[in-house]
Amino acid sequence: MKSMQWDDVRHFLALSREGSLSATARVLRVDHSTVARRVTSLETALQTKLFDRMARGWLLTEKGHELARQASLLEEEMQALWRAASCHAALSGRVRISAPPLLLNEFLVPRLSGFTQKHPAIELELIGETRGADLNRSEADIALRMCMPTNAQLVARRLCQVSYMLYGLEKWRQAPEQEQVFIGFDRASLDWRKTWLELHVGPRRYALRTNSMRAMCHAALSGLGIALLPCFLARANERLGPVPGLAEPLTCPVYLVMHSDVRRAPRIRATADFLIALFQAEEGYF
Repeated sequence: MKSMQWDDVRHFLALSREGSLSATARVLRVDHSTVARRVTSLETALQTKLFDRMARGWLLTEKGHELARQASLLEEEMQALWRAASCHAALSGRVRISAPPLLLNEFLVPRLSGFTQKHPAIELELIGETRGADLNRSEADIALRMCMPTNAQLVARRLCQVSYMLYGLEKWRQAPEQEQVFIGFDRASLDWRKTWLELHVGPRRYALRTNSMRAMCHAALSGLGIALLPCFLARANERLGPVPGLAEPLTCPVYLVMHSDVRRAPRIRATADFLIALFQAEEGYF
């Protein structure tokens, strides 16, 4: 037991949740061999087999299930410890920001120079992802989300309202409604915008489906069809114009979300204050 390491436990927990080396490696951003090595190290330390190695994935043994439950409690205590410690840290260190890739690339990154000049000791780590980072497990310090969190441990502040409209080249804007062709969300998507688009398109044809908003924009620019795009992205391309028939743009709020335990940490508070001021100053951009 003396040789048991927290990193081994962390990899064990992630593998117990994901079920495969490749999926766990993606979540932890490590090589799959690292996951296998860490879990084997924990099994050696505990002198217990935690997984059955199967062709379809790694399955928890009976003892593995029992220890996974106890390890989850340990993880919660460790995360609470790190959050408490971060509140006493200086105005320096790393701050991880999770945000939708398009918002991160098109809006946030080009506007960060003022922050880095003011706070040179704070290192920003930007995570572009469509899923919501788990702030309870410290996957990020600050998350920009397009839905209000329901977890009571999270605090949120509305930053702006993003507008969406149907955009296409002139040939599609002039085409009869029944001949219009669309660019849609991939079939696995549960995005609310997909639901709206499916209702609007009805029996009309899709030329392409994708889970990338940037790919949708490029497809619209290539003339493949009409896409539902955020107005701030479409406005940057003069050849794209709103398609008649949608009187009001669709809107979606953006929230800044933090865990209540870390919001007073100096480096996180400074970053959050910068983001709030930035979105307030640039609200017309959206």
